[in-house]
Amino acid sequence: MDFVQQSTYICGAEEGHCQLKLVNYEADENHISHETQGLSRKHLVVRRGKPFKITLMFCGRPWNPLMEILFLEVWLGDMSERMRVQFSDEWRDPLRWSAKVYQSGIHPKSVTIHICSPVLSSVALYELLLHIETRHNRRTYVVGTFILLCNPWLQEDPVYMPLDAHIEEYIKSDYGLMYIGTPLNINRRPWSFGQYEPGVLEACLQLLQVSPQHQKDKNEDYALRADPVYLSRVLCAMVNCNDDLGILMGKWQGSYKDGVKPTDWSSSADILHHWASSNCSPVRYGQCWVFASVLCTVMRVLGIPSRVVTVFNAAHDGDGSLSIEEYYSSTGEKLNLSKDSIWNFHVWLECWMRRPDLGSGFDGWQVVDPTPQEKSAGIFCCGPCPVVAIQQHCLGAPFDTPFIHASVDADIVRLIVRDGLVVGRKVNTEAVGQLIYTKSVGSDRPENLTPAYKSRKTTFGSSRSTLQSCPLLGRAGGSSLGGSSSLGRSSQGLEVSLNIEGVPSMGDSIIMCATVTNQSNSPRVLMEYLNAQLKEFNSGLQESFWRMSKKVHIKAGEVLKLAHTIPPSEYEAYLAGDDIVNVAVVIKDMKTDERALAAQEFNISSPQITIEIEGGDSIRLKEKQKAQVSFINTFSKTLNGAVLTVEGSGLLEDKQQARLALLKPGEKIEKQVSIMASSPGTKILTATFSHSDCPSVVSRSFHKVSVKNEKH
Repeated sequence: MDFVQQSTYICGAEEGHCQLKLVNYEADENHISHETQGLSRKHLVVRRGKPFKITLMFCGRPWNPLMEILFLEVWLGDMSERMRVQFSDEWRDPLRWSAKVYQSGIHPKSVTIHICSPVLSSVALYELLLHIETRHNRRTYVVGTFILLCNPWLQEDPVYMPLDAHIEEYIKSDYGLMYIGTPLNINRRPWSFGQYEPGVLEACLQLLQVSPQHQKDKNEDYALRADPVYLSRVLCAMVNCNDDLGILMGKWQGSYKDGVKPTDWSSSADILHHWASSNCSPVRYGQCWVFASVLCTVMRVLGIPSRVVTVFNAAHDGDGSLSIEEYYSSTGEKLNLSKDSIWNFHVWLECWMRRPDLGSGFDGWQVVDPTPQEKSAGIFCCGPCPVVAIQQHCLGAPFDTPFIHASVDADIVRLIVRDGLVVGRKVNTEAVGQLIYTKSVGSDRPENLTPAYKSRKTTFGSSRSTLQSCPLLGRAGGSSLGGSSSLGRSSQGLEVSLNIEGVPSMGDSIIMCATVTNQSNSPRVLMEYLNAQLKEFNSGLQESFWRMSKKVHIKAGEVLKLAHTIPPSEYEAYLAGDDIVNVAVVIKDMKTDERALAAQEFNISSPQITIEIEGGDSIRLKEKQKAQVSFINTFSKTLNGAVLTVEGSGLLEDKQQARLALLKPGEKIEKQVSIMASSPGTKILTATFSHSDCPSVVSRSFHKVSVKNEKH
């Protein structure tokens, strides 16, 4: 932004009087003091409850402090507040706007004024006016505009965060990591939050301006924007476009040709720029990690500490029963019969704030989930919900605690069906919310948040009894939980478990072991059925690609281990880099028709794409650097139509590709690209490998690039 701008004269007789000519926003000093460097090139950006200064420069007759009184007036919508510029050394009422000057800031042709907003001021773009008043005259000028944000450095602010290392991670950092895949094979995916990219702050404020709440009553909306609980709820709904002019349209299946496939995004700034430049048309397409990462950017920009969190084996419990039914055929094929589902991973946001509406016991991290799943108070948003309320089973605490609690603590009831009848069942009380991860402070290691969400379960019955009371609320919460007693064990004499050996990699055999236990005193003749099929991470099922069955003899009391192998030739035509495999085993007693079931879901590790940047991963602004990208065919067969694609928002203008008609085993395909950053911050270089024998991307890699400002 320009550090000095021309003021605009509105009214009053100027001739023969002191006149305001220029305004110096002292942007460099204010932005350093308020920790807002790089957030905007157009506006002064400051934080609430902390003084900032501007210098007014006069023309005509010098300003006479004894005869000419200065008043500042801040405007927000149709609301305004006047403040007299004081000479006192102490601030006045901290609940009101105040302005003062120090003797050292008074000069014949200029004056430096220190302005302080109340700590509970609204997050918005404000307009500032100056009135110069004498006994007989008043002259009014438009000083300009400034943006006011939350202040996590200030103890009185509801988003106050005491540790500087946490503020560095959850406010200032523009780089994040999310965790995807399955608990058996967790993959890391970097993300550029991009809050320092030009136009991002303005897009975040525009999001508030086009919200239904603002369109309905702008003054009420402005007044409520002081509350981070209100802000998070409004913004959560605005990140998806289901009810409003929101940012992202979700899509989980079918073709993505009329937009961007969710797996191809790696930067929030790209999405926000696209939305703002298209007159608030929804960006196509997003899935959970995209929704959460964009909301994380918006929250950090506005001053609310936030972090992206992954729940592995997250339940979608639409009916509030706290149990998710999964259906399998008698030969182990998973069936698409349930309205509810288990997502292999689900990504949401945690935001840090006090909860004065609930009491101090609920302060701290709050779940806010922008992925449109279920409506809350008539709109597609979820939260803020205190994490402690989830752990303590306080289901009456707002917002949306029962739904979020079920996401991490529901039970899975696996049913074997044959000819429309349930012929076997098994209850798993531990799988849902098995791991909950976020990026560690100052490190790329995962931080395990599972204990913060989940108190330890003991038995099926006792895990439910605690849901009816909450020591923090001191009153009942939640809904009736009938029907759980009917869910017994799968079988009195037959048990089976299924384990996958190691972390399966593309091109290697999938090795698994079914362990069958005969708890009866008699030998048995069994049939073992195994089935493997592809699925989407959000539970969308596809056809089976591998089946087997065989007769098994087991002695009384015997524990039998049955090893099985799926060779690459059986799955390579079906699996790609983002796919997840469901393997299930059904054991049937040939005499009694007793059945036992076990299942595992896992993702296969893709062969790696190597990305190397000449001179290291830290580059200077507007300086060209070379990046070498390569992929070696580790498969046992020749790949037809090999394509290596390199993209990088803020690093490459267009995607670049290398192509080979044939890529033999052990051979390399590579591409050298020239990258240059036009803005500082964290960028992500993305590379994908595909070939014509496979319909999807076989491998995808990301590389973090830190761009240093040329001034440093």
